[in-house]
Amino acid sequence: MSKPIVAIVGRPNVGKSTLFNKLIGQRQAIVEDTPGVTRDRIFGETEWVGKKFTVIDTGGIEPDSKDIILSQMREQAQLAIDAADAIIFVTDLKTGVTATDSDVASMLLKSRVPIILCVNKGDQLGDPPPEFYEFYNLGLGDPVMVSSVHGHGTGDLLDRVMEHLNFDENEEEEGDIIKVAVIGKPNVGKSSLVNKISGEKRSIVSDIAGTTRDAIDTTIQNEHGTYTFIDTAGLRRKSRVTDSIEHYSNLRAEMAVDRADVCLILIDAEVGFTEQDTKVAGIAHEAGKGCVIVVNKWDAIEKDNKTMQEHRAILENEFAFMSYAPIIFISAKTGQRLDLMFETINHVASSNALRVTTGMLNDILAQAVARVQPPTDKGKRLKIYYMTQAATKPPTFVCFANSKELFHFSYQRYLENRIRDTFGLEGTPVRMIVRERGEKS
Repeated sequence: MSKPIVAIVGRPNVGKSTLFNKLIGQRQAIVEDTPGVTRDRIFGETEWVGKKFTVIDTGGIEPDSKDIILSQMREQAQLAIDAADAIIFVTDLKTGVTATDSDVASMLLKSRVPIILCVNKGDQLGDPPPEFYEFYNLGLGDPVMVSSVHGHGTGDLLDRVMEHLNFDENEEEEGDIIKVAVIGKPNVGKSSLVNKISGEKRSIVSDIAGTTRDAIDTTIQNEHGTYTFIDTAGLRRKSRVTDSIEHYSNLRAEMAVDRADVCLILIDAEVGFTEQDTKVAGIAHEAGKGCVIVVNKWDAIEKDNKTMQEHRAILENEFAFMSYAPIIFISAKTGQRLDLMFETINHVASSNALRVTTGMLNDILAQAVARVQPPTDKGKRLKIYYMTQAATKPPTFVCFANSKELFHFSYQRYLENRIRDTFGLEGTPVRMIVRERGEKS
């Protein structure tokens, strides 16, 4: 399920980044009294009354500025507004309503997105001061007074935000739908693949890199099951992302990975492996998603009976950090091996959601310890008391032991491999957490 998006906007230096940091519970955005410190959008996640949503911090809006940097910041803010399900419009109690506030309000009203007017820097408790009521002149309904520094009023603000967000209550009923993000660097054939399997031209296809700017959902039902394919813009290195629309594309692509069950990491067979492919794969790996490495445009390669094995050997070496990911060779143009791709998606999604009973895990643990003794250091031996599964997507296991320091990475990897060998966890990362006895979760 895609999390709702809330954009925080306003003119420069009204405390948007401070409010953003307060809402997400960490200091992620740079806060400075100098206007214009936040230029690009920054996004994070917050939770209120048991519901999670994405918050985007934006640079200050100066609607009529001719300054290049400020105009780019305005474009960034507009892109965040276009993506938002609700907008928090931040103003400053101390300076009152300014002409820029009025211009921003007019700009926001054109977006037809629900707007919550936030009057920041109300640091004194008690009844609102007289100057608070002038914010009604903006025509945005009842304002909410907050102090982003102290946290006063943020609960009331979040209550107002929640009134405008739509959370899919039927998410559990859609458990049989596998969400698949198609990711990769630009121009590897992501849109062509989605168009081929959907049987229609759902996405624009062009040889010009970067044609897809947004993340597009396509639901497909076939003999293998029901899938929602998320076609994303090509992920580029951050140092090469200069165009404001590309900033937005990267943000949407990363959010697409966040809501997927399985990520297809597309590689261009004609170009071969590049460093950027590992960076793209790393995003899915770090997010704990099921992963399949898909070599596209295989029809364009001159082959003999050793070509596939040679390509596979190269990729296994380059993707050593995610050796669990299966590698398949397809052609989005001809439809070659697309049935195998769907079978692999199903297998990987099942692995990513696997749950193992504590009894079975401890049987495996006992066998593993009997086969390879835990390490020792200065006469002290590692003792592993028991193991349990804490979560799925990805499978996450907690080992309770007498010492974290003795639990070397190599022994962790050994236990992980034993679990993989037993349950065939192909295509999914596995998380291993070590806790000492008596340590709080």
